[in-house]
Amino acid sequence: MDVEFDPVKDAVNVAKHGISLARASELDVLAYVDDGRFDEPRFRLYGMIDGLAFCLAGTDRGGVIRVISLRRAHAKEVKRHVG
Repeated sequence: MDVEFDPVKDAVNVAKHGISLARASELDVLAYVDDGRFDEPRFRLYGMIDGLAFCLAGTDRGGVIRVISLRRAHAKEVKRHVG
């Protein structure tokens, strides 16, 4: 998957969640969820990296995923969206 991100936001994400936004390209996507809370169309992707569940918040920018955040998914989210 092609991804792009702001390097400053990447540093913040590493400090807050312990993972670089660059790793989003490794996400094995298991679920897609629209996120209609914002003016810009956004979504959440749930999937696996290194055998662990992650949640990616992003938007589509001409076929490239602009990663907003990447964090470990909560068990409740995995159960709800992945099954």
